[in-house]
Amino acid sequence: MTLLSLHNVSKSFGALKVTNDVSFTLNAGEALGIIGPNGAGKSTLFNLITGNLAVDSGRIDYAGQNITKTSAMQRCLSGIGRSFQIPQPFEKLTVFENLVVAAAFGRDLPEPEVTASCVDILQQTELIDKANVIAGSLSLLERKRLELARAMATNPKLLLLDEIAGGLTDAECQALITTIRDIHSSGVSIIWIEHVLHALTSVVERLLVLDFGKVIEQGEPKATMQSPEVKRIYLGIEF
Repeated sequence: MTLLSLHNVSKSFGALKVTNDVSFTLNAGEALGIIGPNGAGKSTLFNLITGNLAVDSGRIDYAGQNITKTSAMQRCLSGIGRSFQIPQPFEKLTVFENLVVAAAFGRDLPEPEVTASCVDILQQTELIDKANVIAGSLSLLERKRLELARAMATNPKLLLLDEIAGGLTDAECQALITTIRDIHSSGVSIIWIEHVLHALTSVVERLLVLDFGKVIEQGEPKATMQSPEVKRIYLGIEF
């Protein structure tokens, strides 16, 4: 079953067309990776899906509904959650309080249900021992885990991950991959933007490649990375 569909979606900032006639679908339970050079329009695409930016043209369907003009809040409540490339916790709140805020406003739950849900997510993201720690004191890996946990606190059907592995050591990256795999195995659909390719391809079933806002290739990860066009544009290899 199709969960998300983009139909000829475009977005410009002045004369610069950042997203150029992008179309793709995501099935329920699927994990899709998005790669491309800096400036390819990847984060802009996320902002269009979440409603943080309005499309100039095209259509976005989610769970059988046209959400092109719905607000970011409505999309969050309907099950679209996201993390940000640079973690943005409430630094003066504890880890647990950060999750409570996300669950209370991103799911519109009563307080007793919020508490139980947040404890489960802290365990799932391996932050249970940090529940009462002030978020501003966390390490980079812990901040990445908190960013993931806050997105999960909204109970997403679709989880958008924006370079969540960036800046981590290999060991830290592998630990985070394990958590993301577990989340995906639970039935959450994922779209993941990432430059750490070994992390991305160890989770996703399909890759989509962007360049200057256009989709230049999509398909099974290994075959997509072997495309001469992808190597030329993404890896800078001339044929």
